[in-house]
Amino acid sequence: MANPAESRTRGRTMVAGVLWNGLGRGLPLLLALVLTPILIHQLGLDRWGLFTLALAMVGVFGVFDFGVGQALTRALSERIGAGRNSDAAELVEAAIGALLGISILVAIGLWVFVPVLVDRILQVPPGLRDQAIGAMRVLAAAAPLVVLNAALWGVLAAYQRFRAANLVTIPVNLFYYLGPVLVLLVWDSLVGVMLALVACRLANTLSYLWLIRPLLPGFGLRRPKLALVVPLLRLGGWMTFSGLLTQALLYADRFLIGAILTLSAVAFYATPLDLVLRVWILPVAVAQTLLPAFASSFATAPAPTAALLRRGGLLVMLLVFPACLLLVGGAREILWLWLGQGFAEGSGRVLQWLGCGIFFSCVAFAPNSLIDAIGRPDATAKFALLQALVFLPLAVLLIRLAGIEGAAIAWTLRAATDCAGKLWLLSRLYPPATTAARRLAVPMLAGGAGLLLVLAMPGLPSLVGAGALALAGFLVAAYRTLDPLERGHLGSMIRHPGLLLRPNLPDSGSP
Repeated sequence: MANPAESRTRGRTMVAGVLWNGLGRGLPLLLALVLTPILIHQLGLDRWGLFTLALAMVGVFGVFDFGVGQALTRALSERIGAGRNSDAAELVEAAIGALLGISILVAIGLWVFVPVLVDRILQVPPGLRDQAIGAMRVLAAAAPLVVLNAALWGVLAAYQRFRAANLVTIPVNLFYYLGPVLVLLVWDSLVGVMLALVACRLANTLSYLWLIRPLLPGFGLRRPKLALVVPLLRLGGWMTFSGLLTQALLYADRFLIGAILTLSAVAFYATPLDLVLRVWILPVAVAQTLLPAFASSFATAPAPTAALLRRGGLLVMLLVFPACLLLVGGAREILWLWLGQGFAEGSGRVLQWLGCGIFFSCVAFAPNSLIDAIGRPDATAKFALLQALVFLPLAVLLIRLAGIEGAAIAWTLRAATDCAGKLWLLSRLYPPATTAARRLAVPMLAGGAGLLLVLAMPGLPSLVGAGALALAGFLVAAYRTLDPLERGHLGSMIRHPGLLLRPNLPDSGSP
């Protein structure tokens, strides 16, 4: 009988997961870019500001799943890989029951707090007060749905149902942006906009529940067993702590710039940073696919797990390096076309540095997924805390010395340190991956060095030459990361990308 752990790392399954996760994130983002000017026109600046704050509040809701979604993915995947998933339904029932109770309490607290938020913190114009309170209270009611959706997605990811999950998620997420536009045509109120958003969340919850019922025979809503919930909360708590520290490091430099320099400097820095962070769509799609496969195979199939890490990390680099090369080489031109001459002059150098840093930030997703899969998110959380202690003071120093370019340099140094540190951590925590981590470091360093070379070039001819040299050097390093057997199948892997995420290649050239 086939090893269930190895069967969950098949190339076709892995690549399909990456493609569907990429579509699930990418298509709504494209629609959001198109509809944003329309929404701003419909709402006006004051209500648009409230709308964006409300969406930020929804993002905060996600913290209250305490990382249980990811913890469920890991726990269920490990059980599936070991062939012992008989208690899967009971585990999911316990997790969802606990999260539902916590999130309802959170929703009640937010409901009570909304008038204080509107009257004393946000300084909402008097004419918008009632509308703002009503809208935010409607959205507060969505807190349990946001939390439950994260947990239910974790279940679907564990069973690698990425196609089904994204097929129901994509239309819901598209309507998440289209719904407010349509509602405002017939009801010019923020309350109506928020009701549309809550309806989208509810549709997401119901569709996820419909998808997981066949996977978990006997699944229902019962009183949660603490013995099952506590390990998930412990593991998820470390994941949440690590994520919060990462988010703090991601946004702290904006506040430092605002405190040390000016608000206009914040705009010139935050705009290119938001642009480069869009590149995360690619590694996140890969990481969401890798986590359940890693969790299923790391204990019983260490060699395929290490191979999957190496190829997954290499796939991330191959996906993001061309985009990073374009951002670094054409930073000023991109900003000029998008936002005009002012941003091209004020943010061009910042975008170049951030284009280098995002390469390292993306590569770090692969080792981070395996660290989470082996149950050691505490290690990444402690490492993130160490980074905060080192790089926040460094950012202050560099901002004072070099302005917003100094902030971008600090961000890039931290991203490179984070990536290298996670590869090193992984080799210590999971010895079977040591060789794979070392081999991944070669194209990572080659890519980073090539991007820095392009950044140093002063004119177009030298930029083109440096870009060609950087791309050639990176591709040579990536080629050397492959095994001899893999190099023999290079043509097949180009024609059939599924082979790149397949731990064992066939003996012939056929896929």
